[in-house]
Amino acid sequence: MPTDEEQIRRLVATWMAATKAGDIETVLDLMTDDVVFLVAGRPPMDKKEFAANAKPKAGQPVPRFEGSSEIQEITVSGDWAFMWAKLSVTVFPPDGGQTVQRAGHTLTVFHKVNDKWLLARDANLLAPGPDRPAR
Repeated sequence: MPTDEEQIRRLVATWMAATKAGDIETVLDLMTDDVVFLVAGRPPMDKKEFAANAKPKAGQPVPRFEGSSEIQEITVSGDWAFMWAKLSVTVFPPDGGQTVQRAGHTLTVFHKVNDKWLLARDANLLAPGPDRPAR
């Protein structure tokens, strides 16, 4: 059986792959129902708002996302764990517009629910980075 740390690393890898694939339902399944996202310059966001922002609007094309997460530390204490990571995300607009790149650090809290690790809180310190040409 994988260790708690290995399970959390798999969760992060699944999150990144599902985001790249546009699989919002998989991403939502990796969160607790009471998840809270903290992003600079805006109020906290819950799961319902995250889903509304992430799901494509009817008839509108969806941007493509690419990213990488370099986990720096994972600490587990019972049914709770925290992780900090270096995260880089690039958004490619569907209309061929200019890409947007953000990079920085995140602090994430996980909660083990029914023997499954889920993302419970996330503080995102990503800042605008240099744009790169679309591939």
